Amino acid sequence: MLETISKILEFELISIDNHKIRVFTLVSILLIYVLTKLSLYLIKKALFRKQKFIKTDTGNTYALFQIIKYVIWVMAIGLILESFNIKVTVLIAGSAALLVGVGLGLQQTFNDVISGIILLSERSIKIDDVLEIDDDVVKIQSIGLRTSKGLNRDDISIIIPNSLITTNKVINWSHQSKKTRFRIDIGVAYGSDVDLIIKTLEESAFEHPDIDERESIEARLLNFGNSSLDFQLLFFSKNIFRIGKVKSDIRRIINRKFTEKNITIPFPQMDVHFKKEI
Repeated sequence: MLETISKILEFELISIDNHKIRVFTLVSILLIYVLTKLSLYLIKKALFRKQKFIKTDTGNTYALFQIIKYVIWVMAIGLILESFNIKVTVLIAGSAALLVGVGLGLQQTFNDVISGIILLSERSIKIDDVLEIDDDVVKIQSIGLRTSKGLNRDDISIIIPNSLITTNKVINWSHQSKKTRFRIDIGVAYGSDVDLIIKTLEESAFEHPDIDERESIEARLLNFGNSSLDFQLLFFSKNIFRIGKVKSDIRRIINRKFTEKNITIPFPQMDVHFKKEI
């Protein structure tokens, strides 16, 4: 029985010069692939199970898993090449000139890959972070080796080259904290009760369920404008990605309360005088 199996494994499928591909070679490759996939599955399950118990950040866990995945796949590919009797070190040394030429042609691609490694190792950008890139607000869904994928406020998937994140100015709204301070500007007619305006604005923000740290809600008299008293309403919210909807809701509340209290929001007016010629 064992002799039969040994003969099957040693059976030559292809023979090119000194390189022979046997059944054993294909079985080895299949085994390496299965063990790699199984190892990655077990590592992923272990990492994310650990995250639930220790309460670690999802983005950090994902970044660590991505780094481990790339390392394991590089090792697996090296073992597969060894199965074909291809020495990886010799292959790299022999193709050095070719790699230089390819590197020059794919400079931007390599730049993106290096940027991906930096993002995954540095972890300055994590999954679910809300970024402002090129005047577009994007929620990061995944970080790959060459590109990252995000979702903008119109629910459109955005593919972002990693070098764009590492080399350009990027605002990470959720890096330090999961909540951010926002503001709403509004003008009211001259002659209005300033204290009443401030109280009404703060009450309007207080009514919205997505406002955090309600004691820190603050309304200010910002400036004496050309045609209005200019106020500013400041508040904190964790709903960073959908803050446009939150602001709209608060403006609706402000408009309703202003109507109830006969507070006027002015609009620019211009008086035109005609001079009668004698």
